Amino acid sequence: MYYRLSILKRYLEDLLMLPFILIGRILARVRPLPQSYDIFFFFPFYHIGGAEKVHYQIAQATGNKQCIIFFTRKSQNTLFREAFEKTGCTIRDISRYTDNKFLYVVNIIFRGIISGYINRQQEIPLVFNGQCNFAYKLSRWVKREVAQIELIHSYCSFSFIRVPFLPFYRATVMISKVRIEDHLLQYERWGIPGHYAGRIHYIPNCIPLPAQAPDTAKYHTAKPEVLYVGRATAEKRVHLIAQMAEQAAQQGLPFTFGFLGEVTDAIPAHLRPYCHLYGNQSEAGVISDIYKRAVILALVSDTEGFPMVVMEGMAHGLAMLVTPVGDIPLHVKDGENGFLLEPVNDEAAIVKAGVTHLAAWAAQRDWLQATGLLNRQYALDHFGLAQFDAAYRQLFTQVRADKHGW
Repeated sequence: MYYRLSILKRYLEDLLMLPFILIGRILARVRPLPQSYDIFFFFPFYHIGGAEKVHYQIAQATGNKQCIIFFTRKSQNTLFREAFEKTGCTIRDISRYTDNKFLYVVNIIFRGIISGYINRQQEIPLVFNGQCNFAYKLSRWVKREVAQIELIHSYCSFSFIRVPFLPFYRATVMISKVRIEDHLLQYERWGIPGHYAGRIHYIPNCIPLPAQAPDTAKYHTAKPEVLYVGRATAEKRVHLIAQMAEQAAQQGLPFTFGFLGEVTDAIPAHLRPYCHLYGNQSEAGVISDIYKRAVILALVSDTEGFPMVVMEGMAHGLAMLVTPVGDIPLHVKDGENGFLLEPVNDEAAIVKAGVTHLAAWAAQRDWLQATGLLNRQYALDHFGLAQFDAAYRQLFTQVRADKHGW
């Protein structure tokens, strides 16, 4: 029922938008792109973040000088922009026009402009939407013979936004088996036709694996480091890790706590003396060095897909101190290669359990080392970037060629 209503709502919105789309089409003819493009990528941001890292890896694996990337939202920083530029793709930041609620009509006109660009390419291109709201609203205006692919990182607001635009996507990429199940249940509840489930492709995220094995001496230093990596968004609950730092210090546990990412505002002032704040870092070597010094990765999110920081931590030989959300429990087994902090919604219990497990590892450094080295081997076996690149290239080729049911 919800699906049919969402389609009807989209039809009504289309009628209202059509005049502005036509204005955009005229502008696209007056000022065409300087060259033809094989792939049109749409990503929200180029600031530092796990999703953004996945996006530039996809562009790196499949893009080239015949591809163009549109960024549609205002980025918080420019730390990953250079990585996107190194893919060889043309970069266009249109956020000044598409991320301003006071210029919403301009946003609609840009849907006409860019759909005009796509539809007028000499060779039929491919469109890739990396969880980008603008690209969903654009998809309706792209001609049917153009293959469109969407990427969904988790079960989130985009799981609802995308519903009326499902008819325009030949393939959906999801990175989490747990979140695929969430979406299939949503399809059933909302009356979404079953054939859309068959368009879902599971491609897990992967990372460049560090060639050097961890230095085992780090597990036996006087004060090894517990590391958090990420942004300070609400679901990450960074303040809980800061509370662990305080309680660990009060109990005399021999750990320091490092935070990689701009998280200062998420940590109460009275807890900051217990935290070492690295801030945002964009240099791969600097980030790798921080991982190399750490021995434990702490992540206490209340929701995730499968975060890249878990893969990166494992690859650098870190033990896991994490909540069992998303696909994390598929890779982290409680008491084997880390600890799962439960119940997820009891913040006090999470902090208490985290400190308890830290105390156990502090008393048995050989166990801590064995856990870290086990994770290193697991990452080597499961998270190599080569298979990620091959999976996306194969999907792009397959979707271009497969017009079944289109």
